Amino acid sequence: MFTGIIEEVGTVAKLGDFKLTISASKVLEDQKMGDSIAVNGTCLTVVDHDRSTFSVDLSPETLSRTSLGSLAQGHKVNLERPLAVSDRLGGHIVQGHVDATGRITSSRTEGNSQILRIRYPNRLRVYIVEKGFITVDGISLTVVQKGTSSFTLSVIPYTLENTNLQDKGPGDRVNLEADIVAKYVESMLAR
Repeated sequence: MFTGIIEEVGTVAKLGDFKLTISASKVLEDQKMGDSIAVNGTCLTVVDHDRSTFSVDLSPETLSRTSLGSLAQGHKVNLERPLAVSDRLGGHIVQGHVDATGRITSSRTEGNSQILRIRYPNRLRVYIVEKGFITVDGISLTVVQKGTSSFTLSVIPYTLENTNLQDKGPGDRVNLEADIVAKYVESMLAR
């Protein structure tokens, strides 16, 4: 389980043959083989690591559901280690199970914030609510406004400077994870 509070922005060192290698520092401090790590909001398993990099395997399922297959050497990625039982829950409950990808359709400055509009697939409509949680590339964010096929976010300077959103713009794909509580409520009501 994760919180959507990004610990570090890493850099893709290598991508190929269903394996992704990322340069990082902070998230490697206590890294062990088999540990989970969220990369752009996707929960992955560490299969190799050294002092400055770690590697994860990418299954065909992961590549088909996320934007990780479109990464290239040098791209920036959001990194978060799993929540420890003693940690504060600073964002919201994030599983690292990407529901779908969305696409940034516009970006504009408003005051000190960046307003992003993201188009989402129809199957996520029921889970997106104004002032509710959404995870975008692993970042816990609040939906400002919901439309029939897109929503807006207001990204504060700190978040922009400390995540890969600073490198994203119109046309870029992002990983989306809806709030797990909404998914459970829908499942229970369906019964």
